[in-house]
Amino acid sequence: MFQLKKQGSSLKKELVAGLTTFFTMSYIMVVNPIILSDAGVPFELSFTATIIATVVGTLIMGFYANYPIAIAPAMGLNAYFAYSVMKAHEGLGYAEAFAAVFVSGLLFVILSLTPLRTKLIEVIPDNLKNAITAGIGLFIAFIGLRLSGLVKAHPTNLVTLGDLHSTSSLLTLIGLAVTLICMALEINGALFIGMVVTGIVAFFTGQLSFQKGIVSLPPIPDQLVVMNPVDAIGDVVQFGLYAVVFSFLLVTLFDTTGTVLGVAKQAGLMKGDKLPRGQRTLIADSVATLVGSMFGTSPTSAYIESASGVATGGRTGLTAVVVAILFALSAFFSPLVGAVSGISAITAPALIVVGSLMTGHVSHINWNKIDEAFPAFLVILSMPLTSSIATGIALGFISYPLMKLAKRRWKEVHPLVYVFAVLFLFQLIYLPH
Repeated sequence: MFQLKKQGSSLKKELVAGLTTFFTMSYIMVVNPIILSDAGVPFELSFTATIIATVVGTLIMGFYANYPIAIAPAMGLNAYFAYSVMKAHEGLGYAEAFAAVFVSGLLFVILSLTPLRTKLIEVIPDNLKNAITAGIGLFIAFIGLRLSGLVKAHPTNLVTLGDLHSTSSLLTLIGLAVTLICMALEINGALFIGMVVTGIVAFFTGQLSFQKGIVSLPPIPDQLVVMNPVDAIGDVVQFGLYAVVFSFLLVTLFDTTGTVLGVAKQAGLMKGDKLPRGQRTLIADSVATLVGSMFGTSPTSAYIESASGVATGGRTGLTAVVVAILFALSAFFSPLVGAVSGISAITAPALIVVGSLMTGHVSHINWNKIDEAFPAFLVILSMPLTSSIATGIALGFISYPLMKLAKRRWKEVHPLVYVFAVLFLFQLIYLPH
């Protein structure tokens, strides 16, 4: 089924690769529920949904697409859900917000079955793609700094340095140091190791306790958050969540494609410039987003951390299946994850480091041409300063064609980008953001 010999792999290599990928991205089990809980989503609900979405998407990726790539709730999109959707729409409950995720996932499934998905990826300028990734990275890192207390509110300049003598700040600095040292030494699972070491320090200093134990049966929700497409579409219409659906769809589409292509190139699985079974990778992600929204989590995406498993020899879908099995087993450790989630300093280093890795995409931006550089700069600057990923995307898509028009290079812009610009302009003027 997995064609191990044909891909130059073995059972041992695939098992080791799956274990490596799991430990590298396992932080999402803690970080994702924490971010969503900040917007009122119950921790137990989002924890279970995170596991389910990851297992479903990764199994489809493994069995159907046969790629060593894991699927899980996307960093960045969870922050967008929590801070740009939930807190920006007065009276909006998390069930209605997940309806927008469901609808975007449904549209994503439809797009994944048509040639239009490829066209949408091609027409979005590379500079804007890289700028959006970098901007989300800054936003995520800022969230980590704020939750840890390393930065705090300031009456005149909005933010300032926090109390470095506080317990939370000290713990965060310890975790950050351990994580960065492990990364410098190229140790797989650096983020996970950093969280473990910080948790141990917190435990022996009396800040972390396990009053509910460590192991229990997985928390099963009484009912689905999103029950059916009709109600979901009705909620989107009632609360005017059109821009939210569009933003989810746009970011997830090229984020997944970019990650899959990057990992596939590293693994030597590309056939020229094309990816065999590429359509199946998008189906895995879109179905995971659909299922995740029904149980209560934000959109999913292919995880760049899958590259760590590829680096240790993973070449087939068996790697992904191993990752899915390990996540399923992790569902029995919800009390442990819940206790850890109460200490922001344990997860803050992961947010900061992931943010720094995402911000590295600025190196791919063409800074020598103002009509390319300024829209990208606007995206990167506005996301953390407006606390809105959607606003950053909108400003980028509006300014890009305007700059091209000013430079009399309007023919370089695909007509669909002009359509995006009009839609985003409409969003900024008439819709909540």
